Amino acid sequence: MDRRARRIDRFFAVNPAHAERHLAHPYFEVRTLAARYASPFRLTALIADPEPDVRAMVAFRLPLARLGPLMNDPEPRVRIALAQRLTGEALAELFVDPEYAVRLAAARRAEPGLIVRLLDDPDPSVRREVAYRAPPYVLPRMTHDPDPLVRIAVAERISEGPLALMASDEDFRVRFVCAERLPVERLSALVEDEDDVVRDAALRRLIPEG
Repeated sequence: MDRRARRIDRFFAVNPAHAERHLAHPYFEVRTLAARYASPFRLTALIADPEPDVRAMVAFRLPLARLGPLMNDPEPRVRIALAQRLTGEALAELFVDPEYAVRLAAARRAEPGLIVRLLDDPDPSVRREVAYRAPPYVLPRMTHDPDPLVRIAVAERISEGPLALMASDEDFRVRFVCAERLPVERLSALVEDEDDVVRDAALRRLIPEG
């Protein structure tokens, strides 16, 4: 009868045998927490639960072979939960999800070789994740990304040759990364940069203190 989620959770944690008796409880939070502790093989009936929180919990706990019906769930939270479970091509199916948060969750879990498929994702936060985690050979294709935060992430990982080409980037933050990472013999242009932060970074490298 309690409505405090923490107490409900504590009750089922101590008495997991009671969880399966409450999977049809009228209060959605009881169903959600019961689903956390009930046998995963008893959760199939909750795939169509009207409450997204319940379905998200089911997505976290249902055996992988039974997750198929949730792939097209209308609630992004449920599909994000799926991204925490799936791997390989099953996870890659979420790369075309209409919700950027779902694609981002999938990108954070995908293997580096698989994440390459998100190289041209329309959302910069997803492309930034690609820049953080994709194999190095992909990065030169991202040096002209329209979002400066993506280019910064690229500059932090890319090899010396392509990095030198980024030293003329229009965003001073990208050039600053170049000033910090390029070999000193390739800093000549940056010591005359229009931005004093970039110039100082390059000069510190050329003329170390002390």
